[in-house]
Amino acid sequence: MKIFVCIKQVPGVSEVRIDPETNSLVREGIPSVTNPFDKNAIELALTIKEELGAEVIAISMGPPQAKEVLREAFAMGVDKAFLLSDKAFAGADTLATSYTLALAIKKILKGSKDKSNYLVVVGAQAIDGDTGQVGPELAEELNIPQITYVQKFELKEDKIFVERIFRT
Repeated sequence: MKIFVCIKQVPGVSEVRIDPETNSLVREGIPSVTNPFDKNAIELALTIKEELGAEVIAISMGPPQAKEVLREAFAMGVDKAFLLSDKAFAGADTLATSYTLALAIKKILKGSKDKSNYLVVVGAQAIDGDTGQVGPELAEELNIPQITYVQKFELKEDKIFVERIFRT
């Protein structure tokens, strides 16, 4: 089984500034970190790996310096990591991001013996946008079911049981 975990490099929240003219985040000169919700996703993937013997693959889409979040993922215990980086991705919205991540997952699965035995884990949302849209859009692109806002999970044989948080 392959477990894909999508992670994002985000600006450190303690140093975030907003450009008053554009109302957008100023990223220049701000240290970047792994999105905290994505660290939770990595931890979940690694827990499942321990119980099932799966392979955990981290994928990030971003500029070349985003390789730092992949290094951190390796340090946490992921088996493989891929950085999707191109100037054309700069400023991508959530739909473009989920489409690109889905293409990467499909390409990795294409070279795999077992193309149907996989799981995709993402964090609840990125702290720099707070939309929470990439996970559901990724599920749609891959035509797979999704469960959002997982709070607790349990593995029993070949099934995963989850408890989720309902947000209103």
